[in-house]
Formats: sequence, structure tokens, C-alpha cells
Amino acid sequence: MAILPIIKIGHPTLRKTAKKVQKFDKELEKFVGDLTETMRFNEGIGLAATQVEVEKQVFVIDKGLINEEWELQAYINPIIIESEGMENVEEGCLSIPGVRADVERPFQIRVRYQDIKGKVIDETLEGLLARVFQHEYDHLNGVLFVDRIPQLTRKLLEPQLKEIEGEYTYR
Repeated sequence: MAILPIIKIGHPTLRKTAKKVQKFDKELEKFVGDLTETMRFNEGIGLAATQVEVEKQVFVIDKGLINEEWELQAYINPIIIESEGMENVEEGCLSIPGVRADVERPFQIRVRYQDIKGKVIDETLEGLLARVFQHEYDHLNGVLFVDRIPQLTRKLLEPQLKEIEGEYTYR
């Protein structure tokens, strides 16, 4: 397994829409392993393929950081079917290091995705798991958490964001 470079805000791949995964094979398993190792090395709770410059609809969430009885999960070709309830909670992102802001998102979501073997799973997520899923799902659609914050807050963060934009990668 390998630790992949994480791209930062300003890199064009972060604004692209990821492509659907067609092949569920050893190559995909290796990539999910690399994505997991990269996320854990950088002390993240989730990481999307687009953050390592791979335009595939894949992300991982270390659900064990939310509930020690849960295991890491790879989400492939995910969709959000419905949502309800709203809450405002602070978020950060490995592609925007050092920047945090409150983001309003649905508290509960119903999702459908495929696991590493291609099996379709339909489930309801809530709380922190729902939030992390939505954050990573946004990455697959070229959306960053700073796109979801109030304009005034974004304006206040602009000097920090511009400073990060020129750097592109870190380990």
C-alpha cells in the first residue's frame, strides 16, 4: 500500500465530477487500501478519490472513529436518496488544512452505494456519519465545504484559502 499525495484547494481536480466505477477488481481494492492508508496517515476521518487526483466515485470513511464497534467502509458510486433535519456543525478538510467553519447539512440521510465487491447497499445514516458521508460525497461532485458556508464567513477566510491554493500537495 502507498500513501498518496493529497491535493489542495486551487487544484483543478477538486472541482471535477468523478466518474462512475465500472470494474470491481484487485486494482480497485488496492486503490481503496491506498486511500485508507493516506487518510489514516493524515489523521482524517474520510477521504475521497478526487482528493488524491483520481476521478472515480470512491471515498472511504473510518467509521471506527465515530463508533469503536464499526469498521472502515468504502463507498463506491454513492448517491443520496433523501435527507431530513438540519444541523450546523464545524467541518475541516484534508485538502484545506488549518481551515474550519460551520456548515449546515441534513442530520439524517438515506443513501445507496456499492461496497468493494460491487454489492448494492441501501441504508440510513445520521449524525456525524451522515455529515462525513455528505462532505466526501460533495468532493465527488466538485464541491468543497467552503462552498457551503455563508458568504461573509468565506470572505473572512479568503486570505487563508488563497495562501493554501498555491501549494497543491502535501504529505
